[in-house]
Amino acid sequence: MNFIKRWLRAWYRSVPKDAYGKLLWGKYLRRLLLRFCLWFFGITIGLTLLYAFLPVPLTPLMVQRSWEQSWDAERSLRLKHDWMPFDKISSQLQLAVVCAEDQDFLEHEGFDFEAIEKAYKYNRNHKRKRGASTISQQTAKNVFLWPSRSWLRKGFEVYFTFLIETIWSKKRIMTAYLNSIEFGDGIYGAEAAAQFYFKKSALQINRQEAALLASVLPNPFIYKVDQPSGKVRERQQWILGQMRMWGGKIDYDDPNTPKKDK
Repeated sequence: MNFIKRWLRAWYRSVPKDAYGKLLWGKYLRRLLLRFCLWFFGITIGLTLLYAFLPVPLTPLMVQRSWEQSWDAERSLRLKHDWMPFDKISSQLQLAVVCAEDQDFLEHEGFDFEAIEKAYKYNRNHKRKRGASTISQQTAKNVFLWPSRSWLRKGFEVYFTFLIETIWSKKRIMTAYLNSIEFGDGIYGAEAAAQFYFKKSALQINRQEAALLASVLPNPFIYKVDQPSGKVRERQQWILGQMRMWGGKIDYDDPNTPKKDK
């Protein structure tokens, strides 16, 4: 109780006052907002700079899923996640996720405004919503934010997408994406998925396996890598066709986006 009293006294003294002892709440709130902004930008930019070089050990999604698993008797408590550097992840998997999720990844600066406009028009007239998130946006969400469809979360996603596109290279964004993306219940990242489903390393994933992994990314809880439905197999074949159109490779230094030549 004494601690609370001391804290309240200290807090009261911190509130600015005029010459007559009147509390200046407006000045206090402005000062508080400024401090909050400085802390927020300092922490978020600092964390983004750190993750430009260091592995991401844990994400908010991993924590949430583990919490959900612990309270669900029908699910095993499982968290498989092994960070791999860029050169230890199959280039075929990199190409497959670009073909499946964001074919303008090498060209845009974080946002695909054409896709956003199309999704907006579609969603106005359909109950089932269509997304337009780029790989950069998904990476920002997976690494820094909680899973939600709120406007607040979306606003933070835009901010972190801008940060990683400014500070990180495309290779680093792809590395973080393929190390944090969810491939199944408790299966995070390319290495964990490769070991769990194919008993091999992420570097050894071939074209067929890469396309299969990429085909479940819209929702790995509905679409299964180990029990692929007809829709998953159909999507896998479509992705393989797109990979052939890309020439079977992805070039970060001289982007080989097919539509660029049209």
